[in-house]
Amino acid sequence: MTATGAAQAPLLRVRGLSVRFPGADAPAADDVGFELRAGRVVAIVGQSGSGKSVTARALVGLVGGGAAVGAEELTLDGADLRSLSERGWRRIRGRRIGFVLQDALQALDPLKRVGSEVGEVLREHRLAGRSERVVRARELLADVGVPDPELRARQYPHELSGGLRQRALIASSIAAGPGVLIADEPTTALDVTVQAQVLGVLRQLRDAGTGILLISHDLAVVSQLADEVLVMHGGRVVEHGPVDEVLRAPRHQHTRDLLAAVTRGPAVADPASDEAPRVPVLTGRGLRKTYRLPGGGELVAVRSADLDLPEGLVTGVVGESGSGKSTLAALLLGLTPPTAGVVEYDGQPFSQLTEARRRPLRREIGLVPQDPYGSFDPRSRVGGIVEEPLILHTPLRRAERHDRVVELLAEVGLGPELLQRTPAQLSGGQRQRVAIARALITSPRVLVCDEPLSALDATVQAQILDLLGEMSRKRRLTMLFISHDLGVVRRICDRVVVMKDGDIVEEGAADALFADPRHPYTRDLLAAVPVLRV
Repeated sequence: MTATGAAQAPLLRVRGLSVRFPGADAPAADDVGFELRAGRVVAIVGQSGSGKSVTARALVGLVGGGAAVGAEELTLDGADLRSLSERGWRRIRGRRIGFVLQDALQALDPLKRVGSEVGEVLREHRLAGRSERVVRARELLADVGVPDPELRARQYPHELSGGLRQRALIASSIAAGPGVLIADEPTTALDVTVQAQVLGVLRQLRDAGTGILLISHDLAVVSQLADEVLVMHGGRVVEHGPVDEVLRAPRHQHTRDLLAAVTRGPAVADPASDEAPRVPVLTGRGLRKTYRLPGGGELVAVRSADLDLPEGLVTGVVGESGSGKSTLAALLLGLTPPTAGVVEYDGQPFSQLTEARRRPLRREIGLVPQDPYGSFDPRSRVGGIVEEPLILHTPLRRAERHDRVVELLAEVGLGPELLQRTPAQLSGGQRQRVAIARALITSPRVLVCDEPLSALDATVQAQILDLLGEMSRKRRLTMLFISHDLGVVRRICDRVVVMKDGDIVEEGAADALFADPRHPYTRDLLAAVPVLRV
């Protein structure tokens, strides 16, 4: 925080901002106002669908076709933005306002190598020649904590983990040194150690005079970085003030609800320490996965993993982005063949089966993917997305399927009014909940959750954790729970597996591992967890 920031004229001034989509009963954002000054951080928090991301997109002209955007005042360095053409917005985006989108996979061009994507803004605004862009892209990737930036710059977005893609997107957004940076959930997909690195980058930008608008559901991150906070609910700002004041003594009930969800007690999962050992449902032995790299060589994603998923227990997998967590899940699910090793389901071969023989077992193993938007058909509607597994795997009639879809949506906090919406018409948190409903629709025996809560605010996280914990207890649901959020892992998991560089470096009962971590890397992870400062 700069001492002179408060005395300077605002970089960005917003007053009476409203956004309404065609056919909507109420505005997505209504009468939003704030000022952003150099060297300051203003945060917007609230539940999924509260209007946070819509507000951010309106500030860079990216709300979407058909939306009605109005404002009493919307200025950047005193210049009126309200009547800008698309060409005018393109001159501002990247150069004067950097924008970190919430969904990195959708934001990055799948046909461009990561280095070219990061350097694109430099080319677009004619700020550097080709060779200089190559060097600068690698430097930016290194600045945001991307390991081996020279290699990653040559890869395509689909070859990176979710966390690496998010960091590449942040590097792209700051390439031209914009005076204002809008960061929409910039640490959502990141593990705690990398999150700490990215927050360090944002602090450096703030201290150098960049004004930052931070959209986040993570109140601990907000408490450590922001100067002011706006709390949104139902499209409106219900509370606004200095971050310490709002988080220490919230006046609005919705703010109190958000804080209460963050500070809820631990342990949804059923302790199993006093029970006899449970039979493993899904087992991996000697699992290894390598990928060929462009120009020769190989990348070892999983080195040699042995893992049991005991019946009715929740096993958490934690580690840095790129440590092999998602690859391990893909191996266990039979979505990618192992380079070596075997997977067994109920003591029978699973990884060795042909897909035709494996298909009948698919209804028994559900998946909540890390990137729900990328896993949905963009032309499908919510009802069809959730219903599809029932069509493929059950003999239910259409009316029965409809009732089951409505029931599951309600369980994950979504109403029937969303049935006819497409994925693009949902917020990030709503898409995540649809993915969870789809995974649960066939009442699976095993559920693999790959970052299932990364896009959800604290109140919805608590709701989904309660749901998953209840299912684990009542139905003896066996779960593999991959997450970068160690607080969430501690709350729901019975057992925890720690991965680093493709290896399992520590595993054990959750309570014991969190209380007395043995491996130095595990201790580093726990030390990096952001703490809510109130």
